[in-house]
Amino acid sequence: GHRRKNWKVRKFVLRDDPAYLHYYDPAGGEEPLGAIHLRGCVVTAVEDMPDTKKYDVDNILFEIITANEIHYYLQAASSTERTEWIKAIQSVSRTGK
Repeated sequence: GHRRKNWKVRKFVLRDDPAYLHYYDPAGGEEPLGAIHLRGCVVTAVEDMPDTKKYDVDNILFEIITANEIHYYLQAASSTERTEWIKAIQSVSRTGK
């Protein structure tokens, strides 16, 4: 993530009312660890990220920039999944409440 130098596995739940991407510990737990407000955000694929090892990224990163200009970097499981996440988040950022 954007606050740590290492990557952590998280479970994400996308919601459109309100427009948030909540993230959870994949080991369990009912309460989210945090949330990204998506209304008015920009989401793009990241092809090259400085200060990362090539085997860590493998062209499956994407970035969410919130309306408050907070940058979040996420890594999908595959390039197909990355494309699906980007499309879904773009849709929620435009139409979500």
